[in-house]
Amino acid sequence: MLKRKAFTLLEVLISIALLALVMLTLHHSVAILRDSNTHLFDYLKTAKSETKLLRTLYLDIAGSDGNLTISKDEFSRLCIEETTNSLYELPLAKVCWVVLKQDNTLVRVEGNNYTIPVGYESRVEVDVLVKNLELFDTYHENDKVLVLIKERNKEAMGFMIQGITKPEPKKKDLNTTPQGSIPSLRANSQPN
Repeated sequence: MLKRKAFTLLEVLISIALLALVMLTLHHSVAILRDSNTHLFDYLKTAKSETKLLRTLYLDIAGSDGNLTISKDEFSRLCIEETTNSLYELPLAKVCWVVLKQDNTLVRVEGNNYTIPVGYESRVEVDVLVKNLELFDTYHENDKVLVLIKERNKEAMGFMIQGITKPEPKKKDLNTTPQGSIPSLRANSQPN
């Protein structure tokens, strides 16, 4: 009887071929995993920016005095006369969310005492938030505000907030006298 001390050439070639198949399969699995992680990170980055956008708009409305101006033409424009939510550390800020015609870009304009369109002399900060917008719509009825936003080729986003009441128009106080006039004095007709 002969004892074998080594592998034959055929056995070595078969083991190399099997090892190559296993390595190719592992390489393909690693490539799929890498692509999956890339897509996941892209999705998380997008979701984070969408969440930040909705959170900022929500806080702008929640911190408002209720004086919201909604203009609707091709897109909606929302101006908040006074809000405590300031990205630039203003005590009270006027914030407008405007859709620009170029690339349907949603921008947030923050400042004090400015009008839309903003002139060069206005001291405001403009943040570009979303491009390729299909929908930006806002509704304010009673104490509820509904906001809908949709980017091209993406799911629609939105929220509703309650408790945002429109401010009552300021009534003239009947007890005040105009400046420069003398108040009339009534004599007390009752005996002392």
